[in-house]
Amino acid sequence: MPHNGVPDIRVQRLTKRYGDVVAVDAIDLEIPAGEFFTMLGPSGSGKTTTLRMIAGFEVPDEGTIELAGADVSRLPPYDRPVNTVFQDYALFPHMTVQQNVEYGLMVKKVGKGERRERAQEALEMVRLGAYGKRKPSELSGGQRQRVALARAIVNRPKVLLLDEPLGALDLKLRQEMQIELKSIQREVGITFVYVTHDQEEALTMSDRIAVFNEGRIEQVGPPADVYEHPQSEFIAGFVGVSNVLERDGRRYTVRPEKIDLLEDGREPEPGLHVEFGIVHDVQYVGPVTRYHVTLDRGGELQVLEQNLEDDSSMVLEAKGRRVRVGWRPEQESVIDETEGGTDGTE
Repeated sequence: MPHNGVPDIRVQRLTKRYGDVVAVDAIDLEIPAGEFFTMLGPSGSGKTTTLRMIAGFEVPDEGTIELAGADVSRLPPYDRPVNTVFQDYALFPHMTVQQNVEYGLMVKKVGKGERRERAQEALEMVRLGAYGKRKPSELSGGQRQRVALARAIVNRPKVLLLDEPLGALDLKLRQEMQIELKSIQREVGITFVYVTHDQEEALTMSDRIAVFNEGRIEQVGPPADVYEHPQSEFIAGFVGVSNVLERDGRRYTVRPEKIDLLEDGREPEPGLHVEFGIVHDVQYVGPVTRYHVTLDRGGELQVLEQNLEDDSSMVLEAKGRRVRVGWRPEQESVIDETEGGTDGTE
């Protein structure tokens, strides 16, 4: 955060309606300078509408948007110190990579020499320094996305907004670009606000995550906190996979990888919570196996175990077997029964 303590982004009571639908419902959020901040949620949760209001593409019905302490709620996009990167790249096909990156500077009437220097610098940042003379059609999808990123960075915005920018890429390339994006963000030091519905993407790249649901923010925190300590049943089910149990008047979640299948004759560790059940389904997925266990006391658990020694035939034989399962009480997360929205100021 800057020395004056003012966040790069602050939204207060931000609200957007489309007819009778409340797309964004009076949210509060603060994002400090230099953070990689992700808005995560399913389709229709309000995350993209929030991003578009910060960018200036949508006008809020209520509430305020501040960028570096200045109220920009009613300013057009071109008067805000932000740039937006979209999924479709929006590159000019007839221009070279260098010309595409220079274009925004040319519109701002930046001199030719400075334009070339800054564009080359931006291309170096996204590892495309030698690609300036190529056309977009000569690049891979990941390279085109990096050109779009360079075009946004070259304007030196205070904040970079990214609206599902990796959505069009295949899985392997998307995973590679996640690492690249985080590395680039650290290098340039610009605040990134990233929108995605992909939980793994959010957990991989973010300094903090805001989980959106039905126009509200349900939880804000570092990835490990959101994953390990979900504050609602929605978050437990949406961010990864979790088991929900009701025991002795408590409703809580426990992650599948935290649960042990206890072998016959193996004494449980002191303090371990142990339950009995039957394996009703087994899914072998290479490195791990998912066991679905129906518990004697009611409820069902998914248990995730690494296949360190077992092969597929061995694990599949577990179907129908009576088992004990166990986990440590500190690995449980109590679900907040109110499940109301939260603010992002922590």
